[in-house]
Amino acid sequence: MENPFRFGTVVDSPYFTDRVEELSRIAEILNSKNHLVVISPRRFGKTSLVRKAVEQSGRQFVFLNMQQVTSIEDFASLLLRGILRQHPIERIKHLLKNFRVIPTFATNPLNDSIEVSFQPTLNNFVMIEDTLSLAEKVSTENNRMIVVLDEFQEIIGIEKGIDKRLRAFMQDQDMVNYIFLGSQESMMTQIFERKKSPFYHFGQLMRLDKIPYGDFLLYIKERLGETCDEGQNESIAKEILSETACHPYYTQQLSSVVWDLLVYHKTPYEEVVRIAIEKLVRVHDLDFERLWLTFNKTDRKILQTLCKGMSPYELRDLPSSTSFSSIKRLTQNGYVIRTDRYMIEDPIFRHWIEERQTL
Repeated sequence: MENPFRFGTVVDSPYFTDRVEELSRIAEILNSKNHLVVISPRRFGKTSLVRKAVEQSGRQFVFLNMQQVTSIEDFASLLLRGILRQHPIERIKHLLKNFRVIPTFATNPLNDSIEVSFQPTLNNFVMIEDTLSLAEKVSTENNRMIVVLDEFQEIIGIEKGIDKRLRAFMQDQDMVNYIFLGSQESMMTQIFERKKSPFYHFGQLMRLDKIPYGDFLLYIKERLGETCDEGQNESIAKEILSETACHPYYTQQLSSVVWDLLVYHKTPYEEVVRIAIEKLVRVHDLDFERLWLTFNKTDRKILQTLCKGMSPYELRDLPSSTSFSSIKRLTQNGYVIRTDRYMIEDPIFRHWIEERQTL
């Protein structure tokens, strides 16, 4: 039997969970000439969601993770390579002749893919302009190109002023839908919600929340299937969601280990979630140890406080300004998230702290 839970990769059917309303909303935006901004904490499934919505549209698209981009040349090369996946070079070579900086192409003999590179110039941004212009030129009214820029907040670190030039160019395009994804909420909010930002209100904003409890409960129960009877499956699913607080990634991760224990090790259902957590803590012990050593004393104290279910501002031996700075730093780096309260993003890391650290 194949494990019915998947994590750590972009998820599609049959592993994709719910998000019916979000898929419908994205489809509506893509059917217009508007752009979309999706913000959520790491591992909430925004990449899987958007990829599924884009694929369901049946339209041509380019999907680019901005964490892979280190320069203007990288940006243009990766964009152009994405377009070439949709349009063979033989069909659009007449358009490439209009590029002000002619790209270099090479065939990768290992997978027959086309490698693209640009030579740096005094005005590197013309590479981006020409590539984005190509995205519009290969579009039609019924098949407009969709350009997805994942982890878009990384754009700020590529080159000073790139956000102004991108906005100035993109706003004149009529045949391309842009989707901007980001996991660093404060940076994405500054980019798209701060009035002085070039990208202020450039796209419709969607803040992706956790999957609803009832939907996730049903999803886990159905996939546990015949590992236990229905009542036991529900008990296990509730315990899993109590640990993960419906966080999509960690719910899939914990459910996957639980399923393995039930199917291959015949673990009693009353103990299976606890044993799964203990197993994950052991597996990640060295990684967590290394991570813990990167935190300063204040951050450690804040994390220990959150493990106890307390507010970080309840610590009397820390000034509120110090607690605020620590929480802000931990949140920006993705170790802490805030929904209705502050909490450690990784529930397995939380268990590791609880087991090994004391205030």
